[in-house]
Amino acid sequence: MTQVVGSLKARLAIWLLVMVSGLGALLLMEAYGASQRAAERAFDSQLAAAALTVADAIQWEGRDPVVSIPLAALQILATAHQERVFYTVLDHDGRRISYNLDIVIPEADQAAAADAPIWRDTTQAGTRWRLHGREYDSAGWDIQDPVQIWVGHTTEGRRVLTHELFERAILRFVAMVLLAALLMLLAMRVALTPMRQLRHRLRQRQADDMRPLDMQVPEELREMVEALDTLFSRQRKSRDNLLRFTADASHQLKTPLAGLQSTSELALQSHAPDVWYQALVDVHEGAQRTSRLAGQLLSLARLRHMEEAEESQPLDLGALLRDSVLEWAQRDMAAQHDLGLAELPSEPMVVQGQAWALRELLGNLIDNALRYTPPGSEITLGLYANDEGIVLYIDDNGPGVDAEVRHRLRQPFERGGRQDTHGSGLGLAIVDNIAQRHAATLEIKERLPQGLRIEVHFQPSVQPLEELA
Repeated sequence: MTQVVGSLKARLAIWLLVMVSGLGALLLMEAYGASQRAAERAFDSQLAAAALTVADAIQWEGRDPVVSIPLAALQILATAHQERVFYTVLDHDGRRISYNLDIVIPEADQAAAADAPIWRDTTQAGTRWRLHGREYDSAGWDIQDPVQIWVGHTTEGRRVLTHELFERAILRFVAMVLLAALLMLLAMRVALTPMRQLRHRLRQRQADDMRPLDMQVPEELREMVEALDTLFSRQRKSRDNLLRFTADASHQLKTPLAGLQSTSELALQSHAPDVWYQALVDVHEGAQRTSRLAGQLLSLARLRHMEEAEESQPLDLGALLRDSVLEWAQRDMAAQHDLGLAELPSEPMVVQGQAWALRELLGNLIDNALRYTPPGSEITLGLYANDEGIVLYIDDNGPGVDAEVRHRLRQPFERGGRQDTHGSGLGLAIVDNIAQRHAATLEIKERLPQGLRIEVHFQPSVQPLEELA
């Protein structure tokens, strides 16, 4: 019974959502980092510009530098996120000349700034600051001593600008995700179109239409279409076999029934008791043959259409063979034949199977040998084990079967060209079906100097044989 477990669209959507979410998380992390770096560059550029502005404002009065920064210059350097830029000017001895930034600059940072411009993050009174320091050669009339300029501002503006840039990145990302989702739905619909076409084509097919599918499909559906074509081919072959079997069975049943009708009509036209008696004998024999044919047809149909048997169990094939030969030896049909049993192995020959089916197999092998060999023929059944498994065989010294028709004996209603017997041609077909159900193989060979040998090769059972009471 088919059970619906989820949807391919849902699975594809979930997997794509997971992948997009993972990729989106990485992109958002990168966007936040990029926003932070952009804010850092913008404000660091502001601090560098502020340092140059302060350096240009330094003037010398004698030996002392004087810093006079116009208020407008500091306002120009201010931003919407940062009210003003703070500064400190140090002379070559580290003394503060002019300042509005009351932060102590460590000597190590002063020494580093003397070599190259530096950037430092520091905390003062619970507030985080970003500082930029560099040294300038500012010569007076009498001296040529360098000065250090340190500028800084709080990091709040950087944080606000980072968030603004990141929010814009998020808006762009959300818009792209929505657009990608729409495109994904369209892509899934287009990609699954061949499946809908295949489903539509299958729904339109008639129940008896077993032709191969004639349509263009993508590579992903090729194997499924090939599997469907193989299934249709098997069903077509099975249907043809069923129709042929039905036709053959009808023909086989029609012949004895027509004989019975003809015999009874002739008897009804006569008033002689002897004629009536002979007609009853003929009708009785015909009814027996018809009954046997119907029984074989039912057995063959049962074997071909029944499910895997659940009562499969380890069986001693030697015991089944012995019982079957003894049973058939007591029948009138075997009275004019030398039906015998070869010496069986001392150890049990255990196979996995169903007892009724194996008895049916043995019965059909013996019945076939009795019907297709002349009176006085020797028929011998035996059993032996080899490296590949267990072999059941039956030999006869009858006329045998020509090599060119021997391979057709497995087919229903095939008599090997013999029309001088009352056989139906179903015996070996039943044997072959039973052998296949037991993972065994049927082989039909010539027996020298004359006759026929039939072998059934079984695989030994791996389960132990239970002791019978």
